[in-house]
Order: sequence, then structure tokens, then C-alpha cells
Amino acid sequence: MADRALRLSPKQLRVLTWWQDPRWEALICDGAVRSGKTFAMGLSFFLWAQAGFDGRQFGICGKTIASVRRNLLADLAPYLRRLGMEVRERRGEHLLTVRFGGRENTFLLFGGRDESSAALIQGSTLAGVLLDEAALMPRSFVEQAVARCSVAGSRLWFNCNPEGPGHWFYQEWILKAEERRALRLRFTMEDNPALPARIRERYRRNYSGAFYRRFVLGEWTAAEGLVYDFFDPERDAAEAPEGGFSAWRISADYGTVNPASFGLWGLREGVWYRVEEFYYDSRKAGRQRTDAEYAEDLERLAGGREIERVIVDPSAASFIEVLRRRGFRVVRADNAVADGLRVTADLLREGRIVICRGCGDCLREIARYCWEQRGTRDAPRKRDDHAMDDMRYFAADLAADRGGDEFLALAVER
Repeated sequence: MADRALRLSPKQLRVLTWWQDPRWEALICDGAVRSGKTFAMGLSFFLWAQAGFDGRQFGICGKTIASVRRNLLADLAPYLRRLGMEVRERRGEHLLTVRFGGRENTFLLFGGRDESSAALIQGSTLAGVLLDEAALMPRSFVEQAVARCSVAGSRLWFNCNPEGPGHWFYQEWILKAEERRALRLRFTMEDNPALPARIRERYRRNYSGAFYRRFVLGEWTAAEGLVYDFFDPERDAAEAPEGGFSAWRISADYGTVNPASFGLWGLREGVWYRVEEFYYDSRKAGRQRTDAEYAEDLERLAGGREIERVIVDPSAASFIEVLRRRGFRVVRADNAVADGLRVTADLLREGRIVICRGCGDCLREIARYCWEQRGTRDAPRKRDDHAMDDMRYFAADLAADRGGDEFLALAVER
């Protein structure tokens, strides 16, 4: 990190100085993953705030407060201290205080996970706001954050990776950047001189289809075809390895009218194998099952193994309670679909999660799981997707497990 400021690309240098031009009231940095836009923007944001304000509040927003700390502050805060800034975080209050050059400002941390998040930022008076992963936040939250910037001289800072061309942020901010007096800078991996060529090549190799065009080429493009177009069930499914497993988990997509799908995952030498599954379609069976019956099905799937945790569809409140009463440690799944699909694709391609041949329903669904247009955005088709949902829950939980290996942190990097 010590020499990072000496290896900035021309585009990153533009980020550091854009606020000195009175023409611009906002900055938009979009484009490829690992392109250096997040660090450059964060550094510029703090330099601008400390250069022009004293005793003011600023907002730093991410999909969650944890993602703000992981994606932005983990690298940035130590670097700011090297520059001579005094940076203190009060984690319980979700804020930073920064002193530099005799000036002290407060930086409030916000998470924009869903529509209800807009209430968290309402009432704040801000001199500026940085929105990391802006395209992953609800429009109501972003608009509320923008409305809070009422201090004279306030400016707006957005960064994101591309989504579909119908996405509201693309339509309302990127296409209208000039009329909003926003400087738009589109980043590629080549704009990050700190990224080794072998890492660039790995990202190019690991993505395909819409993921490749968005996160490697940096294009706002519509998704088409299969979600996991790189996965061939005949070629990529594996036999369950012989011998013991070091840990066990279960992922569960709950359904009464819709099918229910549970996956049993075993850890072996750093790889999680989906070794068995349960799948029940009440329409085909002609009878709905109760929460208690589903709990018994899950217990049979567990087969007396010690299950570390059961990751469950967060909307299945009554089923979660039944499982807890039976002694299972239950975790509510992260149901952020776009993030979950990206993480699942990464883990499948890297071979960190493997589907075993005995899991016929999961293999059947993955061969049919495709994109469709829903209004102005693309999303996976809501049919034959229940094993896909439980696999996504498992992958998102695995990626968020900070006790995991280095790859899991990489899998969620933006």
C-alpha cells in the first residue's frame, strides 16, 4: 500500500482532482471489477472533505455497512493515516471522525440493502455523500441520500459495476450525466496499474456471457441465455468423494405451494460438495407438507451428521422457528439475487463448490436456469429455480463467512 499513490493511472488521477473543476457537482465511476475506481474515489472523497469543510457530516453508503468496511475502508483507512490523518472509528455508532490540518469532520456509514433502508438516512444533513455499489442499492435509498446533501458546496460521488441497460441508475444518471452536471468516468482493468497481468487474465478466464461483458468489459448489457452458461452437468458434475468430510451444512429453499429444495453440503480439503438433496413438489405430489414434516425431511437429509448450520430462505419464518426448536443452528439466507448469482458463478467456476451426480434436481435446474427481462431489468426466470435458490443461499453464506479462505473474500469484491 505504501507506493499505491505513486502508481495511479491517468483516470485515477482525474478522480483525485475532479472536484477542483466548478463545472461538476457529481462524479460517476463505473466499469469493470478490480479497475481501481473504488480506492481512488475513496481517497479523493476524504481529501476533498478535509480540504474544504470543518465540523460537517458526510455519508458513506454501501449495500451494507459490512461491505463499506470490507470494500472501501479496510484498505483506505490505513492509507489515510499514512498521509497524516487521524482516523477514529466508533463501530457501535457506525461513524468515523477524521482530523487533518486542524479540521475535524464526521463520516456516517449507511447500508442501502432494501427499500426500508431509505429511512436510515432520512433526517441527516450532509455536506457530501459517497455511494459505493450504487447500482445495487434501491432507487429510494439513493435519492434520499442525494436529497440529504443540502450544505453549500456539497457534491455527490457514485461508483458501481454495470447492470442491465434498463437499470434505473443507468437511465437516470449515466445517460443524463451531462444535464446533472456529473462527470462520468468509465473504468477498465487497464486503469488499475496495481493489478498484475495474471490477475487480469484470471478474471477474463473466470467470467463468461453477461458476467464477462459487465464485469470484465465494463458494459451495461442485457443478460441472455443460461445464467450458468459455463456449467455442463454431464462434464462438471462429480462423484461424491470417498472418505470423511470435515464439516456439514444444509441450505434450504422453503415452499408450500412451490417446491421445496434442501441441499446437504460436505467440506473436503477446501471444497464444498453437494452430496445429497431433498426436493418436494406439492403440485406433482398432490399434497402440501407442513413445517413439521419438512423439518423431519431435513433431519433425514442430515442423517445424524453434525450440521454446522442450516441456511434458510429468510421469508420462511415459521419453518425457521420449527428448526430452531429441534436444535438446529439456523441462519437466515442473504436473498440479494444479483450478488448471490455472481458469487455462485465464481465458486462454481473455481471448483470451490461442486455438485455431485446424485443431486439430480439441482443438475436438472442448472441446465434450464436462464435470464429473462422483467420490466426494465433482467433477472433469472422464476421457474425451475428452487434448487438454484438454495444453492445461491449456500454460496452467499459461504462468501460472507470471514473465517473462510482468501478466495471467499475475493468472490464478493466489487
